[in-house]
Amino acid sequence: MITILSPRLPYYVNHTGSPTDLNILAEGYRLCARTEGKSPNTITLNATALKIFEDFLETHGYPTDVNGIDVPQIRHFIAYLQEQKAWRKHPTIKPRSHGLAGHSIDAYLRAIRAFWTWLVSEEITTANPFTRVKFPRPPKKVVPTFTEDQLRSLLAVLDPATGLGVRDRAMLLLFLDTGLRVSELVNADLVAVDLTAGTLKVCGKGSRERVVPLGVKVQRALWKYIHQCRPEPTPDNNKLFLNRNGWPISPSYVQKRLKRYARKTDIRGVRVSPHTFRHTFALSYLRNGGDVFSLQRILGHSSLDVVRIYVNLAQSDVREAHRRCSPADHMCLTPKDRAL
Repeated sequence: MITILSPRLPYYVNHTGSPTDLNILAEGYRLCARTEGKSPNTITLNATALKIFEDFLETHGYPTDVNGIDVPQIRHFIAYLQEQKAWRKHPTIKPRSHGLAGHSIDAYLRAIRAFWTWLVSEEITTANPFTRVKFPRPPKKVVPTFTEDQLRSLLAVLDPATGLGVRDRAMLLLFLDTGLRVSELVNADLVAVDLTAGTLKVCGKGSRERVVPLGVKVQRALWKYIHQCRPEPTPDNNKLFLNRNGWPISPSYVQKRLKRYARKTDIRGVRVSPHTFRHTFALSYLRNGGDVFSLQRILGHSSLDVVRIYVNLAQSDVREAHRRCSPADHMCLTPKDRAL
């Protein structure tokens, strides 16, 4: 039977039970997220986090009614997450011996807190107990980036005499020059490329469109691929990058291609992945004099929070350069000057 939960809840569910039960409200939250254009990855993360929280509450005998959940249960849940093994409940991946990563715990907690913020905004509950709980600080990760030698070795293994080699060179240079997410690259349409203006229109997280500038080398690589090597596309398919049969490529396809090239090089200490290209672009952009605000727009971040990571790394470069080149430290001072 389909019932309306409340005049204030503009969605429907196929349940009968308490209208403020976590499981029922999670369905409404997912529907709301879809109608607001949230990305599939965000919706999946939210659903996963809420399911883990619901399982925890049921296992430990806590109520699953949102009005019965308060600070003590949340703090117990945080401790519970800190004790769990990575991939413990994954259907295909074996559990790891190490615990959940701090960033995974932080992502789950933030997702659940956002759900409670939605509950308050929908007037389903009156308070958000998560605002009274301090989350454990996730560890600071060192952002991995490629060196110039590593980038050259990657490009050197591409075969420029084949269509796939020309295509993959265009993809790698595009990753390096724009910091695109892999999903943005594989979903880019041919009509989104403007080689005259030197731009590419992409659709990022939350279906937000942005225009990304392209360097001269990337423009040349794309021109060669589009006009000389791009296969005839399958019907109703206008994606920029295609496989040899004219079908759109997928993120996993791109990952496999990069792993294949990585095996042909001696690159060590850094993972050859689209995300590493994204980090490399961001740090190189700042090192070469780019500003944080244009970097934020190019990367498609809604705030400067993530960009600050690259700023801190770039500043550490400046400190190291100053340590090596300090004018005062390199002066030949007299004994009397050194005593002052």
